[in-house]
Amino acid sequence: MPERSGCDSSLVACPDCDLLQHLPQIPPGGSAHCTRCHAHLWRHKVDSLNRTLALALAAALLLLIANSVPMLGLAVAGREAFTTVIGGVLAMWRDGRQEVAMLVLFTAVIAPAFEVACLLAVVLAVRRPPAPAWAGRLLRAYEILREWSMIEIMLLGVLVALIKIAELATVIPGLAMFVLGALVFLLAAMAAVFDPRDAWARVGWVAGASAGLLPGPARSPEGRR
Repeated sequence: MPERSGCDSSLVACPDCDLLQHLPQIPPGGSAHCTRCHAHLWRHKVDSLNRTLALALAAALLLLIANSVPMLGLAVAGREAFTTVIGGVLAMWRDGRQEVAMLVLFTAVIAPAFEVACLLAVVLAVRRPPAPAWAGRLLRAYEILREWSMIEIMLLGVLVALIKIAELATVIPGLAMFVLGALVFLLAAMAAVFDPRDAWARVGWVAGASAGLLPGPARSPEGRR
């Protein structure tokens, strides 16, 4: 095997056995496996950037709708009251549950919004390599924000609460409830079609010395077919 420079983004280590190896050319739809332990390491996703961009734009639109329209309402004695996600956070804050309110605000509003914004910025930045160095920092932030984005947990809690109060009042699901449900699946699809290795390979310091930036290690594990 010919010698390669330290800025070769195909030089990676297996996360299972730590074998350092080079990745051969993998066609779209093909998979990469470790040469020693045969662990499945990477799959070359087809048209990852365009699909991720489309899903991220759709997720951004749904997020805007979900936080702008009523999520649910209650009808008691002929009177109806509706609230939004932000309205629910404010109600918990006024009731003295500031810690819970801040947690819901971060995991159900802030983290998902920044998750989508980070991925949108990365996809747009790497479409014309070499991408600027800040795209790499956003890639790291995206992985962290994904762990804190918990819209599905909030929806589960809301559904449990609604079941408990269903005997006391009539529950009226709002548009935001259905939008948030669709957003859960959309965020999962967005993460599934995104190829981090493809994005990392387009960042300036990973793409190689020709970009005029410092080289860095590849961020995603690969092997051979």
